[in-house]
Amino acid sequence: MTDGSFGFETITELASAFAGREASPLAYTARLLERIAALDPALTAFVGLTRERALAEAAAAEAAIRRGAAPGPLAGVPYAAKDIFDVAGEATMAGSRLLAGNIATDDCVVVRRLGEAGMVLVGKTHTAQFASTIVGINHDLGTPHNPWRREPHVPGGSSSGSAVAVAAGLVPMALASDTGGSVRAPASLCGIVGLKTTVGRVSRAGVVPLAFSYDSIGSLTRSVEDAALVYQAINGPDPRDETTQHVERHRVLGELERGVAGLRLVFGEGVAFADTDPAVEAAVRASGEVFRALGARVEGLAIPEFEAVQDMADRFVVINVEAYAANRGFLEHQAEALDPVVFWMADGKTHAASDYVAALGKQRDLRRRLAGTLRDVDAVLVPTTPIPARPVDLVDADHRAFAGRYVRNTFLGNFLGLCAVSLPCGFTAEGLPIGLMIYAKPFREEMALRVARAYEQATDWHRRHPDLAWAA
Repeated sequence: MTDGSFGFETITELASAFAGREASPLAYTARLLERIAALDPALTAFVGLTRERALAEAAAAEAAIRRGAAPGPLAGVPYAAKDIFDVAGEATMAGSRLLAGNIATDDCVVVRRLGEAGMVLVGKTHTAQFASTIVGINHDLGTPHNPWRREPHVPGGSSSGSAVAVAAGLVPMALASDTGGSVRAPASLCGIVGLKTTVGRVSRAGVVPLAFSYDSIGSLTRSVEDAALVYQAINGPDPRDETTQHVERHRVLGELERGVAGLRLVFGEGVAFADTDPAVEAAVRASGEVFRALGARVEGLAIPEFEAVQDMADRFVVINVEAYAANRGFLEHQAEALDPVVFWMADGKTHAASDYVAALGKQRDLRRRLAGTLRDVDAVLVPTTPIPARPVDLVDADHRAFAGRYVRNTFLGNFLGLCAVSLPCGFTAEGLPIGLMIYAKPFREEMALRVARAYEQATDWHRRHPDLAWAA
């Protein structure tokens, strides 16, 4: 590991170096904490560090390796957690000063599973308040700085700090959540890999809720292989989250390298490409040639269910009602202390129970219809976000309009129950990352990862990282 690449290693590279005793988990973690201390004042990715815990976990991983224990593929590798994940002894603030005293007594299920796999938690990352906005702005605790630009650009949200931490080489992986695109949008805007899982795959116990019907747990990493390794460690049934109880543990590594020869991949034509930045569309369309060269059958396909969701006047009723229910106390009694970005949640109070039930019924119907449309399709290709990152001041001045554009393609997957991977597929002329989103059918994470891995191996977009001289 050279100084030039330090901080930008993948999980697989680190695990190999640790297992072969070419590097020390403890020394690496200590040096990474120094890197965070040097760069994070400019980046604002972290809300707080867990230094003592990190050094203790790294020392334990190193001792196990020295004893000759067979290290797992995650042993000794540092990571961070979005500040909606409970970490024992730490505040879970969910982007709000109002929760500064909300000290967790236990690790959430996902953090516990990563600890059991030998990973090293170095800290908690900023989020938009209550995980509420896809642009990633937080007027209360601070907006993380997209590392690809000296001038502040939006990092995407709500997993803003997690994305910035990974993109800037502060950690190789960060936990994130996705309710309307909160894994995939920041992955796209920060030029990294984001995995959105199907609701029911990964336990949400111990994670601050936004909308129960759509909340899913995912990861932000520098490679698809890393995403698969983390997913395999955290998925599986948990009695504390009823959506997972009848879903078996999912093992995906055996499928990861199967390639795309013979698969049917389609561009989701229509709304997903409407009003898209020309550079973004060109980069996403160019992925088709890569897949064709790898033996896939690639074509365009109109997906009526995508259009139907976009045309629904009540498509946000479910998320509005559930977000209002989750945050009712704050919205009704401490509204003056809230970040303005959360006030869309108040719309949930205006909907009758019949509106909510009707919206759920439409959702079930569209999910059934989509299963027929995609019966012979292995994956759908669309831009993750129609536009790249824009300056924070510009977005903040017209937050609702920009949020609508950034969320358009990602929310389709939440509403329709799909899983997805976003990964880098190019850059604009200004050097801003562009994301390709690969949608797969519900509970088919192995397919989304397999297709993404084939593209990643055939390109080098994921190997690029920002010049952080301005942040030093």
